[in-house]
This record gives sequence, structure tokens and C-alpha cells, in this order.
Amino acid sequence: MIRVAKNGKRKLKSLGISVHPDNWDFQTNRPKPKCPNRELILKTILEKEAEYQKEILELISMQKEYTAESLVASKTNQITAKSVGGFFEELIKQFTKANRLGYARSFRYTSNSLKRFCGNNLDFPFHDIDVGWLSKYEQWLKSNNCSEVTIAILFRTVRSAYNKAIIAKCALKSSYPFTEYKVSKFDTSTQKRAIPKEAIKKIMSVDLSKGKFNVQFSRDIFIFSYLCGGVNFTDIANLKYSNVINNKLSYIRQKTKKKINTPLSDEALQIISRYGKVLGNDDYILPISASKNRRGIVGVSAHCQYLSVFPFLQFCFLVPLIQFLFSLIKCRFL
Repeated sequence: MIRVAKNGKRKLKSLGISVHPDNWDFQTNRPKPKCPNRELILKTILEKEAEYQKEILELISMQKEYTAESLVASKTNQITAKSVGGFFEELIKQFTKANRLGYARSFRYTSNSLKRFCGNNLDFPFHDIDVGWLSKYEQWLKSNNCSEVTIAILFRTVRSAYNKAIIAKCALKSSYPFTEYKVSKFDTSTQKRAIPKEAIKKIMSVDLSKGKFNVQFSRDIFIFSYLCGGVNFTDIANLKYSNVINNKLSYIRQKTKKKINTPLSDEALQIISRYGKVLGNDDYILPISASKNRRGIVGVSAHCQYLSVFPFLQFCFLVPLIQFLFSLIKCRFL
């Protein structure tokens, strides 16, 4: 056993070597001269002591705190050297491969921000990201007129990457800075926005049947979302007739993977019947996509990159309109 001690606390670590007590010198903590395989045992002990001494000197030189337990744990769970930039790139590739494109964009955005802060050089280990480093990054973001909401998003992404690096044994848990540095301190509250119910009724009552098809369809998607509790546009596009059961809408939300059940009002059923053609349970209830074998929608502003859609959804003015209307619905149901 090797004993690591600091501040009166100690931790024992087995070397995997067994020596009979008669062959051990308890005064010098070394094998006796007549101990079998003495030279090999002594070499193993000295090498292990040197490893811990080197680790302690490195922590002292970096002014990092450590305990006997954390020191033994760090040597037990060997850390794979990987730079912050390299690890971010790995995460982005993993999210992209898993079709979690929203997460991939978020980590790419944060990586680009870190590169600008660090002079396009992220070739440093995670333990360099300490409380002081985070404070400097915060001040740099504020000097670039970033809102606290944006800063909070960036810091949550950095924190998430750090947590993933610890799990992947690319960072030490003892160096984790977010126990002291609190991301929750940022004010992420936004002004509540909602369309009055009277305005919703006016939007619903407007006769658009003689106007352009894309205008009426945009209105009906908005109203359908409102009537169904603020269902996301991505989920609306993926709804099939198999999701409609006994005048109720039952689906798995793409973002959270949670099951959602909501009743369908007469107005919502009218919208479905207005555009839908019942050909089977695998048919989509609204004509947003022209293809059944497609990649999932990743957002209103980018969905045209991933879908084969009807021409009216490709009009430049329509995307901002849907974005605005859905932001109001989201705030309505917060």
C-alpha cells in the first residue's frame, strides 16, 4: 500500500504487491534485504512515489488545490489529454451524427465565441478554465454588448461541455469551477408578451378563403398551435393521422421526447379536415412536407434546408411571420 497524506487526512492506495510481514521493514517502509524480488518491489514503490510527487508539484505550480483523496482519485482514473477545442469539435460531430442539430449549432456558436475570446486558440486543457478565467470571459462578453440572456446561454454550454469532459475522463472533477462560479446569477428573465384573446378571435374570424393560399395556411397553422396548447411548429409538421385518437392529439415532442396529450377543439378539427386527406395512419395531417422519408425539422428559420416542402413555405416573408407568431404563442403558454 502507498499512503498519501495532507492536512492530517490520509488515503491508502494498493500497489497490487503482497509482501510477508517477516520480509518488511516497518521502520523504513521498505522490503528487507533478504525479501524475495526485493529490487522489483522497490522499483515499483519508487516509481509510484515519483508519480504522486510529480502530480503534487504540477498542482502546486498551477496553484490548484487538492486533497489526499482527490490526488489518489486522479491517479486511479487516468485523464485522457484533450484540448477544449478538440473536445468541442467531438461533441459537435456527435450531435450532428445523432441528428441533434439544435445542440450542434449551440455548441458551434459557443466554440466560435470562445475562439474569439482566446485569439482563435482553444488548444488548452479544461483545468485552465477556472473561476478567474470565467470571470474574464464574462467581462469580455459584456464589453462586446452581449445581453445577460446570451451570456447565460454561452456559460451553460461551457458548463455542459465541462461536465461531459469529466464523464469522458478528459477533465478532473476536482478542477470543476462551476461549483463556485454560478451561472444562475445571470438575469434571463424576459418581458412577457401575449396576444389578447380578443385579437386571437379577430385573427380566427378573418375570411382568407379568397386570398392567397399561403396567407390562409400560415394563419391556420398559427391558430392550430394556439388551440392545441402552443404545440411547436416542428411537431405540427410531424403530426400524422395516427396521432389523432378520439378527437385528442397524442404525440411525442421532438425536443423533449415527452408524450403530449391535448384535446382537439372543433376549430382545430376543422383545420385538419380543411387540408388533410385521409389515406392512412402514416399520412401527415397538414401539407407541410411533401416527403415521408425526410430528416426532422430543426427550426423554422432553417427547415427548408432539410425538407422537401411546398413552394409557399419557401417565400422569404413567410418564415419571419411564422417565427413571430410562434414566439407569441410560446409566451402565451409560459
